[in-house]
Amino acid sequence: MLPTLLEKLQNHKNIFLTGGAGTGKTTLTRQVIAAYGAEGKKVAKLASTGMAAALIGGQTLHSFFDLGIATDQEDLERRGKFMPKKKIIKLVRVMELIIIDEISMVSAEVLDMVHLRLMQCGFSGAIMVTGDFLQLPPVSQGGIRFAFEAASWRRFDFETVSLTHNWRSEDETFNMVLNKVRYAHVGDAEHAYLHELIKPTGSDLSRYTFLYGTNRSAHRHNREQLDAIEGDLFAYETQSVRHNAKLSDQEIVRFMNDARIPEVLELKVGVPILFTRNSWNYVNGERGVVVKLEHERVFVRKHDGVVIKLERVGIEKSRWEERTVAKVKQMIEVPQFTLYQFPITLAFAITIHKSQGMSIRDLVIDTTEIFAPSQFYVALSRAVSPDSLILKQPRVNWSELAFVDSKALYWSSNT
Repeated sequence: MLPTLLEKLQNHKNIFLTGGAGTGKTTLTRQVIAAYGAEGKKVAKLASTGMAAALIGGQTLHSFFDLGIATDQEDLERRGKFMPKKKIIKLVRVMELIIIDEISMVSAEVLDMVHLRLMQCGFSGAIMVTGDFLQLPPVSQGGIRFAFEAASWRRFDFETVSLTHNWRSEDETFNMVLNKVRYAHVGDAEHAYLHELIKPTGSDLSRYTFLYGTNRSAHRHNREQLDAIEGDLFAYETQSVRHNAKLSDQEIVRFMNDARIPEVLELKVGVPILFTRNSWNYVNGERGVVVKLEHERVFVRKHDGVVIKLERVGIEKSRWEERTVAKVKQMIEVPQFTLYQFPITLAFAITIHKSQGMSIRDLVIDTTEIFAPSQFYVALSRAVSPDSLILKQPRVNWSELAFVDSKALYWSSNT
């Protein structure tokens, strides 16, 4: 798949990389970025939210294209940002590939602004957008307009590349039900299957990771479970190193909030954790238990019994700037600041939104807080096996819980 995808991109074919949860979109995207980087080619790694951007080591669309806080082209003009600055024109022109991750969360209005900037700057490279329109939709105070509804979507003339194999779960029946839920096709068979997943948790809730729809519920559950564990509380403040002295504290705090990096990570020996990054000896969403805490080290025993030593990981915020390198002016990524924190979070509870990209064992889904289209599918698809999945009794029928935005459903079913 990778060689074919690279050939298309290098022939300036725009790509829409899609597929259900767990089909390897993020892995393939990282391979594309690495392949371009190995050849010294410049890649803009972008997303609509700070959290999604942080997961691919990039930045937000608004930041890269200098869109400010504009919501559409008219707003861009009102705010005096319609015409791009010279440095933005230079930046966009040198890019050979622009990746936009989690395209389902990009509104039509934002995609049109991106297209405008590309035209204004004379961009000549390729675009690859990745994501699944049957997952989380754009955040909107008014009516939702998906990226595929934008006039610019047709102008980009994307070739769709669909991934189909679910690498997260090997259970064929579960994967079939999951696909039915993705398309909101929940009939009697799916209803019966999901109902069988309503099981008691027992009194020891620390065994599980609860998925909630709101930050408030996840925070409350984590607090209660953490307080119930005896032992000393260790508080690890996120450390920041500024590489640009002109940066304000507000910019750093905003990035921390957007990227879901806690100001203080509280831990005790015995607490379960989830890894929030990928490394050679752990993966995003993998569960472990804290067995020892030191001033600058955390020891975690994974489910396979292996104990690993964790040190803080740097999460860097960079910005493309023109610099002189070997007497030649060129655009390079310049670090603005780096945040250092342990790549873990409490495993007692997490929000559905924050769980994107994770594969979680011993999962409990609180179905009473499902309120957004495709939210139940996103939650359900975090599970690696139905054997380690528990659903709480919903307040409505499964068919009502597994609802999908009608526009996204129609478009995805006919693409």
